[in-house]
Amino acid sequence: MSIQEFNTQNDAGANLLNFKVIRDHSELFRAECTRLMEETNKACKRMQDDDQKRLDQRVKDIHFLKRELEQKLDEIILETDNLITLQGRVQKALEACKDPLKVAIQCINERMKRVPQERLHDAVDRELLKEREATEGVAALLQKVMQQLTEQIRLNRSAKYHLEKDLKEKFEAQSIDNYCILMTPHSDTDIAESQASALPSLSVTPMQWENISDINLAKAEQQRNNSLSLKALVESLLDQTASDFQKQFQATTSAFQFNAQELKKAKGQMEDHLSKILLEYNKQQTICEELEVSIRENERCLSLAQARLSLRHKRPSKEQCFDPAQIQLLNEVQQIKAYINKLREAVARSQEQQRALVRCQLELQENINNKSGALYIDEILCAQHREPIVIHNF
Repeated sequence: MSIQEFNTQNDAGANLLNFKVIRDHSELFRAECTRLMEETNKACKRMQDDDQKRLDQRVKDIHFLKRELEQKLDEIILETDNLITLQGRVQKALEACKDPLKVAIQCINERMKRVPQERLHDAVDRELLKEREATEGVAALLQKVMQQLTEQIRLNRSAKYHLEKDLKEKFEAQSIDNYCILMTPHSDTDIAESQASALPSLSVTPMQWENISDINLAKAEQQRNNSLSLKALVESLLDQTASDFQKQFQATTSAFQFNAQELKKAKGQMEDHLSKILLEYNKQQTICEELEVSIRENERCLSLAQARLSLRHKRPSKEQCFDPAQIQLLNEVQQIKAYINKLREAVARSQEQQRALVRCQLELQENINNKSGALYIDEILCAQHREPIVIHNF
C-alpha cells in the first residue's frame, strides 16, 4: 500500500469520528432544548395560574371594598338628603317667625296710641315684650342652625365626593384586573406593553391602598354620625321651639283676653256709676227747684208778716201795744228770715253738688271713652293683627 492510500484512509476515519461527535452534540442539544421548553412551559403555566389566583383575589378585595364604599355612599347620600329636607323645615320656621314678630311689634305700637291714663305697663305689655324677645331669640337660633346645617351638608358632600372618586378608581381597577384575568397568551399585548412601559414608578403598598379607602370610609362614617346627631338636635329644637312659641303666644292671648274682661268690667262699673250720677244730678236739680219754690213761698210769708207789722204800726198810739200778736209777728219775721237763709244755703250747696256731679259725669265719660278706646285697640285692632297667625310645629 502506498503512502498516499494510507493517508486517505486515515482522513476518512477521522472525518467519520468528527461527524459522530457533532451528531452526538446535536442530539444532546435537542434534548436540552426539549427539557428547557418543557420547563419553561411548566413555569409559565404555574406563573399564569398564580397570576390568575392573585388577580382573582385582588378582584375580590376590590369588590369587597367597593361594596363597602357603595353602602357608605348610599348612607351619606341619604343623610345629606335628610339634612337638606331638614334645612327646608328650618328655613320655613325662620320665615314663619317674621309674621309673629311683626304682629308683636304692631300690637306694641298700637297700644302706645292709648291715652296717657291707659298707657300702663300692664300684663299684656309684659307678655308682648316676652313674645317679641322670644321670637327674636328663636330667629337668631334658627339662623345659627341654618349655618350649621349648611356646613354639615358641605362636609357630607365632600365625603361623598371622595367616596365617589374612590369608587370610580376601584371600578377602573376592577375592570382592568377583570380584563387581565380574561387575557391569554394569544391576546393582543402590544397596547398593554406600551402602556406598562409608560407607567410611572409611583406605587403604594397593599396596606396603604387599603388605608386610603378606610380613611374615606371613616370620614364618611364620622360625617354620617355628625349628621344624625345634628338632625336629632335640630328636630328636638324645632319641636321645643314650636312648643315654647305656642305657650308664649297663648300666654299673650290670655293676657289680652283677661285685660279685655277687666276693661269691660271697669267700663261697666263706670257706666253704672254714670247712670247713677245722672239720676242723682236730675234729683239734685229737682230738689234745687223745690228749694227755690220753697224760698219764694217763704218770701211771700215773710212779706205777709212784714206787711202786717207795717200795717199795725199805723194803729193809734194808744193802741200800739206790744201784745202777743205783735210778738208773734216779730218772731215769725225772724224765723222766716232764718228759714229763707237756710233754704238759700241749701240751694247753694245743691248747686255745688250739681257742679260736683257734672265733674264726676265728665270724668266718668272721659274714663269710659278711654276704656272704650283701649278695649277697641286690644279687642279689635290687636286681635285683627294676631288672628291670621297660626302657630304649629315647624
